[in-house]
Amino acid sequence: MEIPQLTVTPDRYLTVRYAGASGDFNPIHIDEEFARSVGLPGKILHGLWTMAQCARAQTEAAGGPQSLKRLAVTFRGMGVPEAELTVTSTVREDDGTTARVDIVVEQNGRAIIRNADADVVRGGS
Repeated sequence: MEIPQLTVTPDRYLTVRYAGASGDFNPIHIDEEFARSVGLPGKILHGLWTMAQCARAQTEAAGGPQSLKRLAVTFRGMGVPEAELTVTSTVREDDGTTARVDIVVEQNGRAIIRNADADVVRGGS
């Protein structure tokens, strides 16, 4: 099984939309001025949205959401809107039915998620 690299560029309003969808209205995600006042570079992406991109890469490659059986990630940095994210997935083991996949998410040359892995079932069964 080969999993194509996924690239996505979150637009400037993504954090506001995601706050509404997730219920996470922490001002570090939606208020540029507040985020800067607490030492951040500006609004930051929700970690769970970034994790969802790991899941998206696997499910798009394997035929749908039913194919993802397990996902675990380690957050290592903050993502920001308007900068491309790259999700790289490498199959570590494949028994012909289920693949164990290692995943890294990078933005601006640094890993913001690493040591992530997933179990993906071929054909989503």
